[in-house]
Amino acid sequence: MVEDFQSWLESYDLEKLFSDKRDKETIDKEMFLFVRSNDFDNYFSYDGELGALYEKEGTLLRLWAPTAKFVEVWTYSDDSIKKPSLKMAMVQKPKGIFEAYLPGDQHGTIYVYNILFLNNRETITVDPYARATTVNGAKSVITDLLRTNPDGWGERLPAFGLPEEAIIYELHIRDFSISETSGITNKGKFLGLTEKNTKNPSGISTGLDYLIDLGITHIQVLPMFDYATVDEANLTEPQYNWGYDPLNYNVPEGSYSTDPFDPFNRIIELKEMIRTLHANGLRVIMDVVYNHVYDPKDQALERTVPGYFYRYNEDGSLANGTGVGNDTASERHMMRKYIIDSVKYWAKEYHLDGFRFDLMGIHDSVTMNAIREALDKVDPSIIIIGEGWEMSTPLPEELKASQKNAQAMPRIAHFNDSIRVALKGSDFGDETDRGFISGKNYQEDLLIRNIKGGMHLSSHSSYVDPEQVIQYVEAHDNLTLYDKLLRSNPNDSEEVRIKRHTLATSIILLAQGVPFIHGGQEFLRTKEGDANSYKSSDEINQFEWERVTTFQKSVAYVKGLIALRKREYLFRMHTLDEIDAHFTTLSENFNIVAFALQNEGGKYIVVFNANRSDTIFRMEKGKYAILVEDNQVFLDRKAEAAAMEKILVKAHTTTVLYAENQNYNDF
Repeated sequence: MVEDFQSWLESYDLEKLFSDKRDKETIDKEMFLFVRSNDFDNYFSYDGELGALYEKEGTLLRLWAPTAKFVEVWTYSDDSIKKPSLKMAMVQKPKGIFEAYLPGDQHGTIYVYNILFLNNRETITVDPYARATTVNGAKSVITDLLRTNPDGWGERLPAFGLPEEAIIYELHIRDFSISETSGITNKGKFLGLTEKNTKNPSGISTGLDYLIDLGITHIQVLPMFDYATVDEANLTEPQYNWGYDPLNYNVPEGSYSTDPFDPFNRIIELKEMIRTLHANGLRVIMDVVYNHVYDPKDQALERTVPGYFYRYNEDGSLANGTGVGNDTASERHMMRKYIIDSVKYWAKEYHLDGFRFDLMGIHDSVTMNAIREALDKVDPSIIIIGEGWEMSTPLPEELKASQKNAQAMPRIAHFNDSIRVALKGSDFGDETDRGFISGKNYQEDLLIRNIKGGMHLSSHSSYVDPEQVIQYVEAHDNLTLYDKLLRSNPNDSEEVRIKRHTLATSIILLAQGVPFIHGGQEFLRTKEGDANSYKSSDEINQFEWERVTTFQKSVAYVKGLIALRKREYLFRMHTLDEIDAHFTTLSENFNIVAFALQNEGGKYIVVFNANRSDTIFRMEKGKYAILVEDNQVFLDRKAEAAAMEKILVKAHTTTVLYAENQNYNDF
């Protein structure tokens, strides 16, 4: 096939083929079909380095543009000057590569590419592999990355351990510090996460100190690459976005820096944030969005090779499984390479500890496994998680990186929406839908299977290891759990609402798999009923740090459960076989779910009561210490065992008992 294609290429004058006097629509269609062919993909695939390859003696610019007949690099002495100071023709190489060499130290040189295509279309674009840009990502900037390292940057952290030991906490850079109640100086900035000794108006710790004290292991940051919908040049104007609208994939977002007009400031300050978090025992997971772009026409990938990087329907329209107008084509060689190159760059240059793949079900499993393999060479403990939803995109079902195909993607985790729905009801359609914590009956069997690490969830998933299961009840999407309970159980008292909420969080933290907490979940975060706050105001999205004061008991409870999980291996077992061997279901009826975890050291009994009334739970007679009761954790009570065979479990609460191994016939 490729040999025939090569013969075809050699026998035709491509420039003539795509530049004759036929109408432009016909020529463009032929170009589109040419680029979309598998033979094109195979013939022009290139595996070398791309982008601005900086050395002090000179910089080699290398661009992949196989449908171009002429490429120039334009450089600028200053971003405020519209006319380029230099126009240099790039040299065409095999495999669709164009190169230009700029002698001397080019750190800080601003550049774009001017491309003339075979069909005589012309475009100006930034470098798809740009690592720094001018304000709003308008032009690329050559960078000596060594000069962007802050003091004390050093090496990566040592390997983390197994993923089940992680406790992930999701936050948005701006949300975390923008409120006046945060006590943080660098509000809405990378540096806001570096400040210590910050307090809310009640004198309670906020910011970095708060995260350290909570006991989490990983912070998952909503997109912090350069995105399109916040104007970095006018940050005094009210504007907000989560950032799921990629512009320059390998460049930090300028609105989070203290000077978005300085191309290197954003890099330095992001590294300073990561360095500080690492120094305080917190690892960083980056939320990445390779499944779509903000505007396909204006994104550098499309501007360099039109028609190549996206997935299309049979009628030639852009596929739209993402729901935002385009799906990237991860199955194509150079899109797969681009994603892998980008992830490796972030992992190596920024010492990142994990990646969360937005709408991962759009991608193919081969690409995801290749990413896993590439990151293993950097650090095998780097966590990969993603939204493995079943997406309607033109890719064979068996190739989608979805939960149903989890067995084909070992050591890649999926957000487990099954436990989310079992706990609180659906987030879609009827917002009043309920789950186990909110009064829906017959959820016990589904919940216990999820608590066991998502085993035996039939066609919903094919998890083969608990590290593949991200256990969560709320995230940045949809209503917060607090707001959901306001919709589903509007007649509850605030006391009951708090109990339902903390019951859900306790189930997540005591389930097998990897627990995930939405930032502020522990203090019952509200967004005033806004279910899709991606571009809502700061007033809706910000962390209200005074809620830490209002809900101190809830925060202390979550902190205690985190400490219990970290202390006891039985709550974070590493294989499904281990779970089967040490997990015994005790009850899954009448809105009660209970189980035992036992090894040679002792036994834990965990009871979740979702009823409106207290209940008596009976267990095998023995000496038990009460570690969790009525939304409080008492880890120091482990030695205070007393003989018992039943216990009162209060409504909407969790009880955890511990018994050392003993001869039960003595009682």
